[in-house]
Amino acid sequence: MIVIVLPDIAEEDHLMMRARRGDKEAMRAIYQRYFSPVYNFIRLRVDDGPQADDLTSEVFVKLITAFHAGKAPRQSLRGWLFRVARNVLYDHFGGGQKYTEEALEEWVPASQEDSDPEIRLLQLADSRRVRQAIERLSTDQQEVLVLRFAQGLSVEETADLMGKNVNTVKSLQFRAVNGLRKMLGSN
Repeated sequence: MIVIVLPDIAEEDHLMMRARRGDKEAMRAIYQRYFSPVYNFIRLRVDDGPQADDLTSEVFVKLITAFHAGKAPRQSLRGWLFRVARNVLYDHFGGGQKYTEEALEEWVPASQEDSDPEIRLLQLADSRRVRQAIERLSTDQQEVLVLRFAQGLSVEETADLMGKNVNTVKSLQFRAVNGLRKMLGSN
C-alpha cells in the first residue's frame, strides 16, 4: 500500500524560514523529507514509476524556482507542494485523471476489526464491485476517500493537501460514502 507520511509542521516552518534565507542544507532537507510523500501522491495517479519520478522532480524544480524568485510559500509548505503536485498532474493529464486501477486495489482497507462504518461498508462488498463503484466517483471524491481512509489523514490534513477547506472535504467524503452506499446497494 502506498502511504503518505508527512513531516512535523513545526519543523517544516523552521526549514522554510531557513530556505527563504538561502540555506542550501534546508533545501536539501525539504527535498529529502518531502520527495517520498509527493512521489507517492503522484504515483497514486500515474502507473509508470519513472514518469511519476519526473513529475515529482518538476514539483521540486518549481519550489526551488519559487525560493529563488522570492515567491516561496509563507505558510504550509506541504500544502503548497501538494497543490503544485496536483497542478503538475493536471497540466500533464488534464483535470479528469482518476486514480489508477492498481492504486484503487491497494487502498481498499483489509482489516475486519475496524469499527468505522465506511470501512466496514467497503469490506462487506465484493472488492471488484467496490473498485468499479469508486471509479464512478468524481476525482475529488476518490482523492478524499484515499487520503482519509487509506492514508489515515485527518480531515484538516486532507483539506490542506487538497487545497480545500475542511467543510468541502467533509462534504466530498459524505457524498462519496453515500454514493458508494447507493451503488453497492447498502443502507
